[in-house]
Amino acid sequence: MNPASPRMPDAAGDPPVPGRAYVVGGAVRDALLGRPVHDRDWVVVGATAQQMLDAGFRPVGRDFPVFLHPRSGAEYALARTERKTAAGYRGFAVQADPSVSLEQDLQRRDLSINAMAQDEQGRIIDPWGGQRDLRDRVLRHVGPAFVEDPVRILRVARFAARLADFHVHPSTLRLMRQMVDTGEVDALVAERVWQELARGLMEPAPRRMFEVLRDCGALARVLPEVDALWGVPQRADAHPEVDCGEHLMLVLQSAADAGAPLAVRWACLMHDLGKASTAAEVLPRHIGHEARSVRLAAGVAARLRVPSDCAELAAVVAAEHGNVHRSLEFGAAAVLRLLQRCDALRRPQRFELVLQACRADFLGRGGDWPRRDYPQQQRLLAALEAARGVDAGALAREVAQRGGSAQAIAQALAAAREQAVRERLGEGV
Repeated sequence: MNPASPRMPDAAGDPPVPGRAYVVGGAVRDALLGRPVHDRDWVVVGATAQQMLDAGFRPVGRDFPVFLHPRSGAEYALARTERKTAAGYRGFAVQADPSVSLEQDLQRRDLSINAMAQDEQGRIIDPWGGQRDLRDRVLRHVGPAFVEDPVRILRVARFAARLADFHVHPSTLRLMRQMVDTGEVDALVAERVWQELARGLMEPAPRRMFEVLRDCGALARVLPEVDALWGVPQRADAHPEVDCGEHLMLVLQSAADAGAPLAVRWACLMHDLGKASTAAEVLPRHIGHEARSVRLAAGVAARLRVPSDCAELAAVVAAEHGNVHRSLEFGAAAVLRLLQRCDALRRPQRFELVLQACRADFLGRGGDWPRRDYPQQQRLLAALEAARGVDAGALAREVAQRGGSAQAIAQALAAAREQAVRERLGEGV
């Protein structure tokens, strides 16, 4: 494995970088894996912050010595070491000066596959066995300092979702469990949890992220509402996979396989939270779990400061996914009420996302369910198109000219939309 040499920063008339610059981290890893490299991060060894400023680089951030290239805008960080001073990922004292070596800088990184560098001749500097671990398909921590930053638990899980054929080395998993047991994971702040979860959800195999978090015990601390679903049974006729947690992973993977956007994947993750607290019968039906799911999803969104588009979609999907599944049985009036509850007439694009999440929920089951059709999606979209095709303005003017009140206008509009939906669905034709 030998990636192409990086374009060095002093080419094509660019100002020279003080010291020695190396491409590091993800760009080296992805090139060795034969994956596209979109961004390159650089580490500069043997330079001071003042020398970077004198060369025209622009400083960014307060905590770390990072600079932007004056032409390309690429990030250049001075080689640095870190010393743990307090709990959490912010509790570090940073040392960045010309005496810090490249090997010392790489040693502070999380995984061996992220702790490689490449020089201007294309040579790989790999003091911690990253190339070996790429070949062996293993996620292995660099050193004992791994335990000092709880974000690394989330990052390992996220990389498991990106590199689905990699496994977490047993020694690394032991350290992750240690960080959970000692409470280090509890120092995570909401913004970083959401950032890593969101990135992991958008990876090719997001279920792997949650499997790793469960394996080390972190899921129960970060997302206890999700962790509680494992071991909760469902009716085997509708859910051959039976276990609610396994169903959730199948749903999430179905959404990922369909290329769904983040809001849909988050809605899939949140849609069944209420099943963990719904009183079960002999054959568990989880009656009323939808309303519980809405409340629990709202609590998660508030705690993690989830963006509004994700939180709002999750609320609609949690409340209505069962009705969407049953909508083939609905007549025009019931279909119209469902569309109105989902605010589909006003926000049709969001309703399409609701249906994407519901389709993933329907197909994300065991047995032959993933091979089934989901005609509810097209039927509801056709009904929505018909309802929105009614000219509300013209109808309102017509009723008003006859002396009709605002209530009469609303009734006439509802009747016209229901008739349009009925005709589109072929009822009574």
